[in-house]
Amino acid sequence: MKKNAPAVMSHIGICTADVDRSCLFYTEALGFVRGHSIEKIGPPFDHLTELPGVMFCAQYLQCGGVTIELIGYPESAVTGSTARRPMNQLGFTHMTLKVDDVDAAAARIVEYGGQVHAETRIDSRFGPMVFCTDPNGVRIELMQANT
Repeated sequence: MKKNAPAVMSHIGICTADVDRSCLFYTEALGFVRGHSIEKIGPPFDHLTELPGVMFCAQYLQCGGVTIELIGYPESAVTGSTARRPMNQLGFTHMTLKVDDVDAAAARIVEYGGQVHAETRIDSRFGPMVFCTDPNGVRIELMQANT
């Protein structure tokens, strides 16, 4: 047995109000690729998620070397706000995606139900950058890849 073996990233989970809508957003607006999906997840995962008796579903999507898991609760309500969280609030703040054209990617984000927060746009030594949110309020930083 290895002592202090490094952890390996599996995926990042995102709770959604509508898995199909979120899947369309991430695949069409941002180029994520569909992986496998699980239609009904129950025991023992209801214990793991601390939601006794609640069934959920999951759609996995890949982008580069990262996998996100879109989680939906078709038989029960989801909670929380779709407002973007402040950057100085503890916990997950955002994901950053390098794109060829920030403006074109931002337009696709709006087309597929997200929001662009134009007041955050900057031109930096790394190239143009802007924050957007997905349909569930998850903050996405678009970074134009410098050539």
